[in-house]
Amino acid sequence: MMWKDQGELFQRYKKNPILNVEDWPYQAHSVFNPAAAIVNGITLLMVRVEDHRGFSHLTVARSKNGIDGWEIDREPTLSPDPVNYPEEIYGIEDPRITYIDEIGKWAVAYTAYSDSGPLPSLALTEDFRNFERMGAILPPENKDAAIFPVRFKDRWAMLHRPVSGMAGAKANIWISFSPDMKYWGEHEVLLYAREGGWWDANKIGLSPQPLLTSDGWLIMYHGVRQTTSKASYRLGLALLDLEDPRKVLHRSEGWVFGPREMYERSGDVNDVVFPCGWVLVNDEIRIYYGSADVSVSMASAKLCDILEYIHGCPETQCPDEYCRWFEENRGISNDPKKGDCKLKINLGI
Repeated sequence: MMWKDQGELFQRYKKNPILNVEDWPYQAHSVFNPAAAIVNGITLLMVRVEDHRGFSHLTVARSKNGIDGWEIDREPTLSPDPVNYPEEIYGIEDPRITYIDEIGKWAVAYTAYSDSGPLPSLALTEDFRNFERMGAILPPENKDAAIFPVRFKDRWAMLHRPVSGMAGAKANIWISFSPDMKYWGEHEVLLYAREGGWWDANKIGLSPQPLLTSDGWLIMYHGVRQTTSKASYRLGLALLDLEDPRKVLHRSEGWVFGPREMYERSGDVNDVVFPCGWVLVNDEIRIYYGSADVSVSMASAKLCDILEYIHGCPETQCPDEYCRWFEENRGISNDPKKGDCKLKINLGI
């Protein structure tokens, strides 16, 4: 099937950015990469805030309409605690929020920055004021973790992105399972980074938390394309099976949103759109994203349009010509649940 360029699917809010460091009630350097949730009818953002040391913490902002009128906590909502959790010595960042109906709590997966590198940590909360830290749940280097809101055959599932220090190693999105959200195993690659000139070659990672739809689990991920002068962060989509999230039903070929406006192209890290959260308001998906690592912006799309788009994307993770190369050079899974072009890799631990 001939690929047709659909362009960007999400429309920017015309008054972006919606939050800047000038809005903050205390001194900080920048605000970006927010998690998002609807809590008691209020849009809640858990924003990464970087101080003037370069360390990050998390602060909650609330809005009745999810666009303006933000009420921001007067002090950090969740700060690093390196005395009790030494893996947080260099800060905490990039949260993803999932409501776990079974336990009546929100699970906040975030990146703790240790002296061995970044790693996923988890905290539970009922009110976003008091937090029950579960501590580190995977070793470094690993980022971009989020929990699914339901069990699959009595196991919790989590997406994350480990990174190897080996030269030439790709950064893929992995899925893991746990009986208690503390100890994780059954690790395997879910989405792999493509090769060569693709917008998502070599390095990808989860963006917001998985979104439940009638058609499957909707996943948004970021891809990083390195050129001779810069790296650009853009966003793509994938749809996972409702009953078995290891099965990728569709994956977009082109990116659906990328840095274009000046507030996305110029900042502490240029050419970055990085959402850690999205919410569904009626039939509208709203993504809240860090723009150039200095501010928070919003964009939206109709859920029906997104689902129509993703159903038109390939059922394999790559087009035919790349699949042939992949089969010849990397191997192919014989498991029909996982698609024709999915390589399963074990951690070997």
